[in-house]
Amino acid sequence: MNNILKKIKYPKFFLLIIVFIITYFIFMEGSVTAAVQEPLLYLGYFGALLAGILYVYGFTAAPAVAILLILSARYNIWLIGFIAGVGAAIGDSLIFRFVRRSFADEIAKLFEEKIMILLRNKTPYLIKKYLTSVLAVIIIASPLPDEIGVSLLAASQSISTKLFTILSYTLNTAGIFIILLIGHLM
Repeated sequence: MNNILKKIKYPKFFLLIIVFIITYFIFMEGSVTAAVQEPLLYLGYFGALLAGILYVYGFTAAPAVAILLILSARYNIWLIGFIAGVGAAIGDSLIFRFVRRSFADEIAKLFEEKIMILLRNKTPYLIKKYLTSVLAVIIIASPLPDEIGVSLLAASQSISTKLFTILSYTLNTAGIFIILLIGHLM
């Protein structure tokens, strides 16, 4: 398996697509679905919290969405959404703290590279400040993996952990509600 992944130009994206395909087959209608759904339904609102935590990570986002849709079919959609939002904020906070503490030295080094200095000097301040923030917000609110958006915000020293947690909860909860509402319309 390792040799196959070395030959693939984008092995992480390849694995992510495989996870989406496997998730689809596990959660689509059929006998496998019943075997998977029944235990998930017993988790109830605690399952929504766990699914919210999983929602923010690239390789677990698709199964988390499926779990949330299953839970919202039986339980209160609003409670599922709000509780999953708390879980997502917890997951994002873990990423935020990890990136801010563990990658601080490499982020500082990265900003000293010639290309980064050129970009920093040639890009108007308002574009740098707001474009990065807007991009991070869009990524966090979407079902895309939050790691990139969180890393963009963690690299900025102007955002506090408290503000980030509030922002993460709000954006992820909105994204989760959109997914749940679309799921109920289908």
